[in-house]
Amino acid sequence: MMNITISNLYDSDYQLWLESTINQLRRGDFQAVDWQNLLEELADLGKSERRALESLLTRLLEHLLKLTYWQSQRD
Repeated sequence: MMNITISNLYDSDYQLWLESTINQLRRGDFQAVDWQNLLEELADLGKSERRALESLLTRLLEHLLKLTYWQSQRD
C-alpha cells in the first residue's frame, strides 16, 4: 500500500516524492522506496547531463571555428 501511495505521489507532487524518497533512503527503509520511478529519474538524469555536455561541446567548436575564421580574415 505504501508503494502505491509513493508512486501516486510521484505523479501528483514531484518535490514531495523526491523528499520522501531521500528520507526513505537515508533511514534505510528500502522496502518503501519507489524504485521504478527512482531508477527512471536516475537514467533520465544521465541522459540529460550527456545532452548538456554535447551542447556545450558543440558551442565550443562553433566558437573555435569562428575565431579561426576571424583570425584568418585579419591576416
